[in-house]
Amino acid sequence: MGTDCDLLIVGAGPAGTAAAMYAARQGLTSIVVDRDTFPRDKICGDALSGKALAVLDELGLLEGTAALEGSEINRVLMASPEHVGLSVDLRDRRHHDPLTGRDLPLRGYVIRRRVFDHFLVREARAQGIEVREGFAVKDLVRDEGGRVVGVRGHRTGGSGNGNGHRGPEETLTARVVLGCDGFNSIVARRAGLYSHDPPHWVVALRCYYEGVTGTTDEIELHFVDEVRPGYFWIFPLENGGANIGIGMVHSEMKRRDVDLKGALEQVIGRPPFAERFAEARRLERPVGWNLPVGSRRRPCHGDGFLLLGDAASLIDPFTGEGIGNALYSARIAAEVCREAVDEGDTSAAVLGRYEDRLWDALGPELKVSYQMQRMGRVRPLLNFVIGKGARSPKVSEHICGMMANAVPKKELTSPLYYLKLLFA
Repeated sequence: MGTDCDLLIVGAGPAGTAAAMYAARQGLTSIVVDRDTFPRDKICGDALSGKALAVLDELGLLEGTAALEGSEINRVLMASPEHVGLSVDLRDRRHHDPLTGRDLPLRGYVIRRRVFDHFLVREARAQGIEVREGFAVKDLVRDEGGRVVGVRGHRTGGSGNGNGHRGPEETLTARVVLGCDGFNSIVARRAGLYSHDPPHWVVALRCYYEGVTGTTDEIELHFVDEVRPGYFWIFPLENGGANIGIGMVHSEMKRRDVDLKGALEQVIGRPPFAERFAEARRLERPVGWNLPVGSRRRPCHGDGFLLLGDAASLIDPFTGEGIGNALYSARIAAEVCREAVDEGDTSAAVLGRYEDRLWDALGPELKVSYQMQRMGRVRPLLNFVIGKGARSPKVSEHICGMMANAVPKKELTSPLYYLKLLFA
């Protein structure tokens, strides 16, 4: 049976565009579709970690990313519920990425997704990849045996919400369909793999501000009592702007009956933050989104399809960062799709290699991050570890080593580690 392309990619965010670029390197053809038109906003913390930068460097996009409007990050501040801050300086350090083999200066960026995702779409097109904007997928197409072989959808007129001009239904066929369409993935839903699991789901709010004082080249994570296990963040942006937000595990939010908007207002309005926000101006109403975190392994493949990024629930349970893992999934997905096409077999059995390799690469780190998230429920432990790091250069150095992948993060979950801290 003829097909329109090798890979039909639903979603033109980081996972989708990177998957198309990696696929092109593998000699595979792709069509990327997205219900929105670009540039468009995407609710996010906007942070790019060392892991994300390693993949972007491999794709030849790091220099272009660094030139985008945003803020370079050279330090990370973690503050305890008692408001003791541990500031980790990333300068003069390197990050080794085990997947790509890249060894890069340890730094990050905060770049609005409206800017970053548009950059990725332009770069994909520059590489000859077809990107169809304003195309809403409504269902999957299956063959007589039930294998996914394409999608049905229609042009939206670019509104992205179904309220614009609706064109006639179109069918696009492919050897493999990649669901890169976020936490509310239509591919996951139509494939029967979508599930809302409150203990493994974070709810967050983002709000752009200007005029917040004290922002530098540092991202700030404040483990405030209002949303433990979770945190309040202040991420610097260009021209004195800031990405401000708050997030919490959904099951705990329900159990404690926490209103996130109220919690955000309370935190901003009390010490030590009230003074920093006294002259600040809010640029939007707080907007919320859901983060399915990778604290448990969920199925992300089937006959003829794969799920990537947020659609595969790959968000870090502790930090809430998802772009790096989404880019990892893109790299692995393209590799497995090349094998499946070569073998003429896009069954779940063959595509299951993707899920296995994905969890081989990310599983240990996600497991540790989940344990760290659970430890974040214990207020005295947070106060102890962060306080010790703030007072001890040796402990601060060790935590920086973990961030650079020079020291295993799993040490943070060992009781012996905290015993050692007593004497550090």
